[in-house]
Parts: sequence; structure tokens; C-alpha cells
Amino acid sequence: MTLPAQATQLALFDLDGTLIDSEAGILGAIEYALAQLGAPIPPRAELRGWIGPPLRVTFPRVLGEDGDAVERAVALYRDHYGASGWRDYRVYPGIDEVVAELARQQVRLAVVTAKTDVYAARIVASLPFGTHFERVYAVGAGSAQCEKAELIARALDELCVAPHASVMIGDRHFDMEGARANGVRAIGVGWGFGDAAELARAGAVAIAQHPHELVALCVAGEPTRVRSAS
Repeated sequence: MTLPAQATQLALFDLDGTLIDSEAGILGAIEYALAQLGAPIPPRAELRGWIGPPLRVTFPRVLGEDGDAVERAVALYRDHYGASGWRDYRVYPGIDEVVAELARQQVRLAVVTAKTDVYAARIVASLPFGTHFERVYAVGAGSAQCEKAELIARALDELCVAPHASVMIGDRHFDMEGARANGVRAIGVGWGFGDAAELARAGAVAIAQHPHELVALCVAGEPTRVRSAS
């Protein structure tokens, strides 16, 4: 199926699993928090699925409905991540060229992430291409919930860009669903923490398998095609 091209004025990027591979830092902080509480630590293959949703959604998978334990785990995670874990990431190869080219074509750029705002801002500022992003939309430290749809809506409102002139680029279903809830084109990436089937079910209009595909999927004059999730 071919979708009509739209002149893209704004590209919203997820952070973890889209711009950067942050697995080592995130999982290390999760394991530290669970170990400090004497809780069982799931294998890393399982913990990879914890990257994306808010901590208060994922920690109960091990800690159950003990709210106090969950809050202690969140605090321990943040202590470890804030001290060193946030630096433990790598930029996906080719992403820097994508960001630079979109900026050259005068597409406005912002980050929309479920990560806590203080860490998100710190990481984006540390990126060699971080200055290309006008804003970072993230979750307040005291927030119990994170809805990508709300963050995307806030970005559209504050940056004064219409949904049809915007795209959301991410690796998990939260990104695709948040985009669709706002009438924004949803573009999935195949190198993050989700998979093609998850992204397709959530409404991705296209799934880039390599960063170099993103520019053509975003800029004006390039229709997007829904790809198979196989």
C-alpha cells in the first residue's frame, strides 16, 4: 500500500533503541536495583523487553504489587544510572548522518522519550549531533506514568507543527501508538529493542532496516510503503 507523501516539517525521534543503543547502561542499573533488594534478576534476554516502558510498569513484573518495593527499586535504579549508567551507550552507526541531513533539509528535530527528563537532556546534550534537536520531551522525575501520546501532543503544540507535517520515529509499539493517536506518521526502526511484527501491529507506515533509509521516508516527495513484518 502506498501512502501519499506529506511535506515533513518536524521529525520526532525516540531515544533508546532509535538514536542510541543504551542497553548496557539501562540493564546494569536494573540489575543493580534488584540485587540491592535481594530480588530475583531475570535473564538479560527478558530484561531487554523492559527497555521502553516506564520503570513503575516493569519493576512490578518481579516485585509484584508491593508499591514501596517498586519505589525503592526506582530510586536505586536512578542512583546507579545517574552516577554512571547514562554514559554507557553507543550511537547507532549512520544515525549522525541522518540527523545532519534532515537538519540540512530544514526539517525541525526533537526527541520524545519515556526516559526521565534529567537523563534524557544530559544524553542528548552529550551526543555529537545533539545541538540539532530543538527540544527534548521526556518524563518528569516524579511522574508515575509516561504516555508517548501525551508527549507527542505536547511537542506538536509547543513547536506549532501540524500532525500531518510530522513524523515519529521509534523502535517500540509505544512510539507507533503515540504517533497514531495524534495523527502523526509512524516510522519504525528495525535496529532497536522491538521487532518488525510489533511495529507493524502498532501501525507503523514503514519500517527502516538501516538508518540511511530514514531520510527518504521522512522528507517531502517520498511516499512511504507499509512493509511486511516477516
